[in-house]
Amino acid sequence: MCEAMARGTNDPPGMSTRLLKLAPSRLAVEELEEPQQLQTRWLLLTIFAASIGGTFQYGFNLSIINAPTTFIQNFINETWTERYGTQLESWVITLIWSFIVVAFSVGGFVGALIAGPMAIRFGRRNLLLISNVFILVGALLMGLSRTAKSFEMILIGRFFTGVNAGVGMNINPMYLGESAPKDIRGMVALSFAPFTAAGIVLGQTIGIGEILGREELWPLLLSTCAVPALIQLATLPWCPESPRYLLIDRENKNLCMKALKKLRGDVDLTTEMDELLEEQTALKSQSSKGLWDLFQDRSVRWQLLIILVLGSAIQLCGNDIIYFYAVYVFRAAGIPNEKIQYVTIGTGCCEFIAAVTSNLLIDRIGRRVLLMGGYILMVVCGILFTISLTLQDKISWMPYMSMICIFASILSFGIGPAGVTGVIPMEIFDQTARPTAYMINGSLLWINLIIVGMTFPFIMEGLGSFCYVPFICVSFLTALFIGIFLPETKGKTFLEISEEFYKRNFNGCSVL
Repeated sequence: MCEAMARGTNDPPGMSTRLLKLAPSRLAVEELEEPQQLQTRWLLLTIFAASIGGTFQYGFNLSIINAPTTFIQNFINETWTERYGTQLESWVITLIWSFIVVAFSVGGFVGALIAGPMAIRFGRRNLLLISNVFILVGALLMGLSRTAKSFEMILIGRFFTGVNAGVGMNINPMYLGESAPKDIRGMVALSFAPFTAAGIVLGQTIGIGEILGREELWPLLLSTCAVPALIQLATLPWCPESPRYLLIDRENKNLCMKALKKLRGDVDLTTEMDELLEEQTALKSQSSKGLWDLFQDRSVRWQLLIILVLGSAIQLCGNDIIYFYAVYVFRAAGIPNEKIQYVTIGTGCCEFIAAVTSNLLIDRIGRRVLLMGGYILMVVCGILFTISLTLQDKISWMPYMSMICIFASILSFGIGPAGVTGVIPMEIFDQTARPTAYMINGSLLWINLIIVGMTFPFIMEGLGSFCYVPFICVSFLTALFIGIFLPETKGKTFLEISEEFYKRNFNGCSVL
């Protein structure tokens, strides 16, 4: 105590010495905070800039077409009558309207086909920027369609917005996954899913009558897809290109290092750079694989089977038909017509909540559990929904039970299949095969969306209260497939994942 008083302090003996020893550590922490904040800032900007003009546009344009259905059908009839002096029969109007709805999916299929080769030629970031040309042209055509008295402009405009969405659904998760650190690769790559759901919610919200869902404003409603495109054009050029693309495809180590430093901050990049160089060496003698090359290559046999199943199941499970045919689905569930537009917004909110939850869980519990769990829960919800549909005429509260089942099914879809399906091709294929793998995965998504979108009204008419039974079967078989054949990729490097699949494809033989 006397020593402490002599030093003019009440600190116990030795405290000052310990504080001096701790001071450099605290200074080191403070010095590390700024790079960490820099890393977070650039990662967040990259996620936002890529997704706002990528998968956000898919969700937005998927849901926005539902609100002005009646107005556009009236416009089709009025335009035809003014041109030819005769009114169209109702089935012809419905047919033209179906073409307008499906044009988005056809455009998405085209976008998925061109995304692979263009991603190799122009790069991931640059292709996202280029694809905004399609959405801006589409927005202009749809916005001027009533002035020009041409419903054909709506159809063409929807096709162009679909091309943009097809590119975005492929390139957005690929770009983010290739730019992310290994430890949070799942979270960063999956961040496109909340943006998809946010696009669905926003499209549903601005389409209500109190905002833009009025007869005089439907051209403006359809052309609002230009706003996210302009935001991306203003923000994405500040973000770096995918480091993996720069090193492995472009063989430019300096640009790769610059991109990594921008994304990671001023931290030690030795370990990550060594992994990238090791991956580059392993792929040195290989060129980018085309579609036919991929189907002939035995080393990707199991990977191809996985994306063929998952790329088809994401639409054949029946979730997205709720957004295309929300009015029909909720009317069948017994929801009053005046409440349907507000109930529809709830479906998008459910998927958004589930997507955010999935984003937080993917690097903790893994991809396989989220996927399999999501499909199993969809089976349970589908069975309950079928039961409620069969009893809704007998029990007064059953329509609301049907609505709860729909919300629960969407939550189940959002927690796993909605986002994780887009992450899997990025992780199980190497750099040379990844763009083509995404082209296959995206093409399957759009082809099956067209099939389900065109056949669902007939399924409802033919099966009635059992209309969800085919989708229940798909969900059950997909969950079974995932449980048996899909390996977990959480926390593994791309080389480790490639080695695991190499052993599968060559009956236990190692690549080394």
